[in-house]
Amino acid sequence: MKVLMLGGTLFVGPAVVDEARARGHEVTLFNRGSTQPPPGVTALRGDRTAEGGLAALADGSWDVVVDAWSGAPRAVRDAARLLAGRAGRYVYVSSRSVYVWPMPAGLTEDGPLVEASPDAEDTDYAEDKRGGELAAEAAFGERALLVRCGLILGPREDVGRLPWWLERIARGGRVLAPGPRELPLQYVDVRDLANWLLDAAERGLGGPYDVVSPPGHTTMGGLLDACVEATGSDAELCWRNPEAVLAAGIEPWTEAPIWSPPGEGHDAAHQSDVSKALAAGLRCRPVGETVADTWAWLRAHPGFEPSEPVGIPPEAEARALGQ
Repeated sequence: MKVLMLGGTLFVGPAVVDEARARGHEVTLFNRGSTQPPPGVTALRGDRTAEGGLAALADGSWDVVVDAWSGAPRAVRDAARLLAGRAGRYVYVSSRSVYVWPMPAGLTEDGPLVEASPDAEDTDYAEDKRGGELAAEAAFGERALLVRCGLILGPREDVGRLPWWLERIARGGRVLAPGPRELPLQYVDVRDLANWLLDAAERGLGGPYDVVSPPGHTTMGGLLDACVEATGSDAELCWRNPEAVLAAGIEPWTEAPIWSPPGEGHDAAHQSDVSKALAAGLRCRPVGETVADTWAWLRAHPGFEPSEPVGIPPEAEARALGQ
């Protein structure tokens, strides 16, 4: 296929580009040119937020467009409108955040959605993603594939959730492990996301799909044990119940990456029904592989800085450990 990747320089984009190239697809990358494109890829330059910024896309045709934009929906609107007559399918990498909060356990693609507009400026993440979906659908109709991701982990993870756990455990010593140990987790390895996305595009799928592993693909214990194994650390995982973690002033999800205590937040992040994506071929690799490969990537990029502030402050960890 001829694949056009809009953006493609962070986390999800490079995984899609790598997989598309591995399959022998012809890949075109459209972005501002702030990073060097990989060899064998056609590079087009432009700033989709600027007037006339899509000029490089005025000509050409593609079988599939992949767009992971997270800002103002109007950027998706403009690109999708421009390409609607010259591209077969439009794959928009969205988020499960488009559902109305709170998201109950067992929620499917039929759940209620936030109000949004495809013409909006940059507002709120959930509304921006939903607006992007509406923009893709308005231009491509049933040829629009909406990939609603949950938590994404794996090599190149720019948010820094799994990297923080790996680096903290690599330092060793007593490490706060927010429990319960058997707490089920739900996520998707970015490479499994890329595999499924391209499979779905090749098969001509359209409409919304929640793309994340089945609930309990691993547990909090399984994840942190894999971090100990991958790093070869002498760290001692010190499990504390959710009440003790919260009493220490530690914020779920942000300060304690990936973790949410049982309840509303956990149901939203780790208890979605993904039977539709599984039936459409989603396959998820073992947690040990995701963790080990992320650690290998981190060691190859020692200057990595997360895009968001994540991690348990040392003083809060000490409080929770009773030191």
